[in-house]
Amino acid sequence: MIDITLPDGSVKQFEKNATPMDVAKSISEGFARNVISASFNGTTVETATPLTTDGSLVLYTWNNDEGKTAFWHSSAHVLAQAIEELYSDAKLTIGPAIENGFYYDVDFGEHAVSEKDFKAIETKMLEIARGKHDFKMRSATKTEALSLYSDNEFKTELIENLEDGTITFCDHSTFTDLCRGGHIPNTGIIKAVKILSVAGAYWRGNENNPQLTRVYGISFPKQKELTAYLELLEEAKKRDHRKLGKELELFTFSRKVGQGLPLWLPKGAALRERLENFLKAAQKKAGYEMVVTPHIGQKELYVTSGHYAKYGEDSFQPIHTPKEDEEFLLKPMNCPHHCEIYNSAQWSYKDLPKRYAEFGTVYRYEQSGELHGLTRVRGFTQDDAHIFCTPDQLDKEFKDVIDLVLYVFGSLGFENFTAQVSLRDPENLEKYIGSNENWDKAEQAILNAAIDKGLNYVVETGEAAFYGPKLDFMVKDALGRRWQLGTIQVDYTLPERFDLTYKGSDNELHRPIMIHRAPFGSMERFIAILLEHTAGNFPLWLMPTQAVILSISEKYEKYSEKVLNLLENDEIRALVDHRNETIGKKIREAEMQKHPYMIIIGEQEEKENKITVRKHGGEDLGMISIEEFSEIIKEEISKTLKSF
Repeated sequence: MIDITLPDGSVKQFEKNATPMDVAKSISEGFARNVISASFNGTTVETATPLTTDGSLVLYTWNNDEGKTAFWHSSAHVLAQAIEELYSDAKLTIGPAIENGFYYDVDFGEHAVSEKDFKAIETKMLEIARGKHDFKMRSATKTEALSLYSDNEFKTELIENLEDGTITFCDHSTFTDLCRGGHIPNTGIIKAVKILSVAGAYWRGNENNPQLTRVYGISFPKQKELTAYLELLEEAKKRDHRKLGKELELFTFSRKVGQGLPLWLPKGAALRERLENFLKAAQKKAGYEMVVTPHIGQKELYVTSGHYAKYGEDSFQPIHTPKEDEEFLLKPMNCPHHCEIYNSAQWSYKDLPKRYAEFGTVYRYEQSGELHGLTRVRGFTQDDAHIFCTPDQLDKEFKDVIDLVLYVFGSLGFENFTAQVSLRDPENLEKYIGSNENWDKAEQAILNAAIDKGLNYVVETGEAAFYGPKLDFMVKDALGRRWQLGTIQVDYTLPERFDLTYKGSDNELHRPIMIHRAPFGSMERFIAILLEHTAGNFPLWLMPTQAVILSISEKYEKYSEKVLNLLENDEIRALVDHRNETIGKKIREAEMQKHPYMIIIGEQEEKENKITVRKHGGEDLGMISIEEFSEIIKEEISKTLKSF
């Protein structure tokens, strides 16, 4: 007999070689029908895997993220089989599950897959799924595996890098694929599929390798769930920040300027400025000092910090000066510069903490295929700050930064979020710089702060930065998509690399601890996410134009200007639409421009020295005084923009 411990702490005894599905059936037949994946002692297993030792078992359904991962991983196998049956010259490579769905990278040879192929692939996938074929894992020798893929150089390359005795395959129906495992019981659970798109992808992400076709798809256990997802995609298209940015005249791109280098138009520049001023005001209250650093730095600066070793391949080529052997780089990070600012003076423990903040623009060479609007660019501005503190100050400083991040989220309408504590990968410690002792201290400090602040957090191993652990905030937008926004990192390593010191109360030199933080992350990416989250209907305090004044005819232009002046005196951002158009057309276009309030000016309004107000979306507030309208604006802003 073996003892199986369930998540609730209960222990059940089973015969040796019982499977996770046997355990599920012992709980209830109804529950077992919904179980599609499992993990045993922290390792993903099949529901049919024999359990031979005591251990902890977790059973997953479609409602668990792990269940969805198994479902979509299995669906990728079905996609691969469909492609193999439809396109005899296709060479399969890899096909993982992703956050929403799955993909498979394929060399289609002479065939160029396009949307016209999608229906045939979907039909073939559903035909395979209806066969209710079991997913079965089996081991193979390296010789057997290489023989199976003798005509596929991609699979051969993968197998060559595997150790004999660790190679496994997954079989279902007439199809087999190199695979480590993690599947649903059988194909019949897949009831609805959709091929979403195709894109180019280099083999193993290296632009020097052959280009493949990446086929993206998604699947569900019920047709109605696919229908709901496709409706969500349609809404996402309407909210696409690239589309809204153009419509709202916020930013543009130019081929002559270069890919991934956004140009901010007047309205977008004003939006950025308001966000910067908002954060600067909060930072000033929190004791930050603003600094400015150059856009370039000597290569040696980034070698010292470790960024050159980490980002060298993703950096722009070095800038050579007339002086022999002198090289500069466009800066990939602001932190080395801030370390040198700290190093410009000798500090006492009485001077700490030092909090340096900068809206610093950095540059990284992203491959052209990875660029995407404002969310993936080659030049971006970070709302960066670095705090240099003593060990005794670390806990308070870290928690104060958490408060600042929560203030930012609350003021911008991000209410649904979790915190992610990102730690080292204990199996791959060579990825990180710094001593184990300091890493242990840094990781514990972040965990303590998350607990003390009552954050809803999860721990993710292997997600730490190369120089230190971090606390990331994972925000769900209005469409339920997860974004990483806001990050705080504890760093013992850079102070050592730059030999940063302060004089302690014992009159000896000590090493400060460094906190990296960026509530927005990058201005570009943050604005993109905010655009899609709000569909362009920003919080009122942030809107470029809070009210547009629409006069019924030219006769009321003078009164319109008077209203404008009174609103501006109350620091309300407004403009007058002077065009000789019908009031209906002006209202329609004001709606498209997302103006929160429309002020209608006609004969009655001028006569009574009032205004008629209409909200974006159609709500009519009727005829009110200018003073009443100003109070409405101020009250709405005060509800979201709290004092820090």
